[in-house]
Formats: sequence, C-alpha cells, structure tokens
Amino acid sequence: MSLSFADLFALIVYLSIVMAIGLYFSRKNTSTEEYFVGGRSFSGWVIGLSLVGTSISSITFLAYPGDAFKTAWLRYLPNLMLPIAIFIAAYVFLPFFRRGNTITAYEYLEHRFGPSIRIYGALVFIIGQLVRISLILYLLSLLIHELTGLSPEMSIILGGVFVAVYTIVGGIDAVIWTDVLQTIVLMIGGLFCLAVIITSLPGGLEQIISIASEQGKLAFSELRDGQLVPVEWSFSLQDKTGSMLLLLGLTAWLTEYSANQNTVQRFCASKSDAEARKAMFVCAFTSLPIWAFYMFLGTALYVFFQVFPTETASQILNGEQKAEQILPYFINHYLPSGVAGIVIAAALAAAMSSLDSSINAISTVSIVDIYRRFSRSAKDDKHYLLVAKLIAVIVSIIMILGAMLLMNAETKTLQDTATILVSIISGGVLGIYLLGFFTNQGDARAVWSGLILTALFTIWTILAKKELLPDSWVLPFDLYYTAIIGNLLMFVIGFFTARFIFQRQSAVGDLSVWGK
Repeated sequence: MSLSFADLFALIVYLSIVMAIGLYFSRKNTSTEEYFVGGRSFSGWVIGLSLVGTSISSITFLAYPGDAFKTAWLRYLPNLMLPIAIFIAAYVFLPFFRRGNTITAYEYLEHRFGPSIRIYGALVFIIGQLVRISLILYLLSLLIHELTGLSPEMSIILGGVFVAVYTIVGGIDAVIWTDVLQTIVLMIGGLFCLAVIITSLPGGLEQIISIASEQGKLAFSELRDGQLVPVEWSFSLQDKTGSMLLLLGLTAWLTEYSANQNTVQRFCASKSDAEARKAMFVCAFTSLPIWAFYMFLGTALYVFFQVFPTETASQILNGEQKAEQILPYFINHYLPSGVAGIVIAAALAAAMSSLDSSINAISTVSIVDIYRRFSRSAKDDKHYLLVAKLIAVIVSIIMILGAMLLMNAETKTLQDTATILVSIISGGVLGIYLLGFFTNQGDARAVWSGLILTALFTIWTILAKKELLPDSWVLPFDLYYTAIIGNLLMFVIGFFTARFIFQRQSAVGDLSVWGK
C-alpha cells in the first residue's frame, strides 16, 4: 500500500500529538506517586475513557469486524456481562483497592494472605503482560510494514521505540491522556469506514440491516459446517451455549476488575472513590456501544462485499484467508485519500493504547510489589523513580525482542507455547480474590494448595487438548470453560483447605466483606 500525502499528513499529525503529550507530562514526573498514579488527581470521565482505550487492542480492532463479517455476533455476547461485573467491582472490590495509598492490585493479597501470594500475583501479571505486548507489537508491525514497505524488523523497532519513549518519559499521566485521545481516534476511524460503506451501497443503511437480518448476521449464532446456527440457552459444559458464554464473560470481567493492574491502577489514580466508580460506569457504557459498533462494521462489510464481491472477500468467507484481514483489505482498497490515514491512525491507536498501559503497569508492579517491598536498604523516592524508568526501558526491549521471535518463528507454535505458560501460572487468580473478598477463611497455605491443584487441572486440560493422554482421560467439558472451572476449583479448594486443614490463626478484620 502506498500512502498519499493526505494520509501521511493525518498520520504525522496524530503521532506528533501523542509524542507531545508524553513530553509535556515528563515535566511533572518528579516522584513515584506522580509517575504511577498521577498524584491521584484524575476525574472519572478521563479514567473511564482511558480504560476503554486500554481494553481495545489491535486484536479487538481487527477481530470484532472479522468475526461479524465471517459469522455473526456471538463474540459480543460475553461483553453484555460487563455492567454486572462493574457493579460488583464498584461496590465490593473497589473499597479494598482504594484504602490508604494503595497503588497495585497485589498489595491487597499480602494484607489478606501474606507476601508470597503478593509476589505470585505480581509475577503472574508481569509474565502475562510481557507475552501480550509482544503479540500486540508484532501485529502492529505487520500494519507498519504494509503501509511503509519497511522491513518487518525495522517496523517492530520503530513501533516499539515510539510507544516506549512517550510512555517512559510521560508516566501514567501520558498513558491516561493518550488513551483518551486514542479512544476518540478509534471511534472516528470506524465511523469513516461505516460512512463509506453506507454511501457506497445503493440502499444505504436500510440495505445493510435488511440483508443482514435475512441472512442471520445480526443474531447470536455460530458457524457450523458453513451454516449459521443460533446459539442455545441451556447450561452445559460440553457445548457453547448463550448462558455459558454469559457466565464466561462474567468470569473474565470480574478478573479484569480485580486482578489486572492495568485496571486497578486507574482506580488508584482517581481523585476519590466516587470518581473511581464513575470511571468504571463510564467505561462500561462507552465500551459496549463501541464494541457493538465494530461488530456492526463487520456486518456492514459483509453486506458491502455481497453487493460488490471480490475474490479476497470470498476467500475470507471460505476460510482461505483469515477473517481479521477484511478490515485492512477494505481500508487499503476502498477508503479515499486522507480518510485512510485517519483510519490507519485508529488502528495504530488501538495497539498503542494497550502497549503504553502495560509497559507502565509492569514498571509499577515491579517497583511497588517487588523491588521497593523487599529492598533491604531504604532508598529515596528519586532512586525508585529512576529504577521505574529503567524497568520500563527493559520491558520495552523485551517487548521488541518478543515481537521479533513471533516474526521469525512459527507464529502458531510460539503463541501456543506462550498461551500455555500463562494459562498454567495464572489459572485461578480470580478465585484467590473471591476467597479474600467473600470469606474469612484462608492464609498463604490454603491459597498455595488451591493454586497447585488448579495448575495441575490446567496441565491436564492442555495435555488432553493436545491428545497426549489416554482416551479415558478425555475432557468432560469444552475447553472454552477452563477459566470458569479453574477459578471455581481455586475457590473451593482454598476454602475447604482453610476450613479443615490449614486454619487461619489470626482474624481477617476488615479485609473481607464480613469485617467491613
């Protein structure tokens, strides 16, 4: 793809504004309090929009339209549980994270279960995020490579260095404000795409809704043998049903709002509990329409290529090419000059809003939960601020090297390996928080018992999936529900181990809902 002058101008303006934000806030970062939580001065709407930007990565930007284009709206179903999860988090989880001068999600784990569980939670987050940002940078580099013609290696380096610079110098202030900007750009880019589709179709918006409705593209359906089949609503561990997908969504979103530092750090950066709650609801009621919009964009692309068929679109529908390629293909071939630059900026925004948040969050956790917590000698705050920036540099280097590995190795194998690693060590993390929030039972011994058995359960599911176990060991459930079962297992084992074997010797106090 060759960019026109108008496209290049739009991109340069956008990237310049992002870098300027980072440089502007670099002057404020004279303490770790400012660098990690922005002086706890943010209003709810700013934090809420930044949460939207963080949750929408380049994977989401491509996957939602791709999925709606090829199938229907089943992928959207788990998102409907976000408001319920946020309501629970806002009135149950939030007070535990806002007490004192909390900065990370894992400080609570030490107060409730001891330092070893805090370290476990912190390390699980760091490892998982390093895998995630390497994958997102790799996907971002593919777009840069296609746009500029630069080598894949140079595309990775340029993308990684750009995000690293404004994140490292700007701290959480730059991360939050650039995420707000990136959320706005993301919506503008999507609206431009939809506007081009509507004006190109003879029947406009009515034609999209009419054809999509007739062919079941707006339903909660899954693709089976080339046919869209409406999802059932029973409770079953063997099949993907609507009820189970809602439960899966609730599990995922409760995890996001309890164990994910990217999210909890925003709570701590809010100026008050009320503003933090406002941020959560702003995020919920902004994210749902944005996700629905990108699903509808995929549906609109399906109708567009039914009216104006192409070989590439047919190959994507037939499975010969990946569904995620449909939006880049449309941007490349159908958007007018200048508009394409804005939409490409939106694609870059989707990636950068995830990368900057994770780099800053990893740096924060590394300092607060590990380095400063277990440092044997007291250091002044300037020392910790310097080390935090150094860690962010190291994280950025690891991110770039990880993306290089994904580029040069068998992508599927490497992704599988990374996913397996993260699954084994992170299984049941939500269960730990639920045990802490909702019971007066348990200490580190009970939690480690639950974690070990949950890890063994996860290993069993992975080996069964790879068909490395005898037929008699076949899984009695769909792998889609591993997270639900794993967290339930962690909670149940932790509770009963604490109740009957490793009984807690000290009172929990106000560290659970029963002591508030």
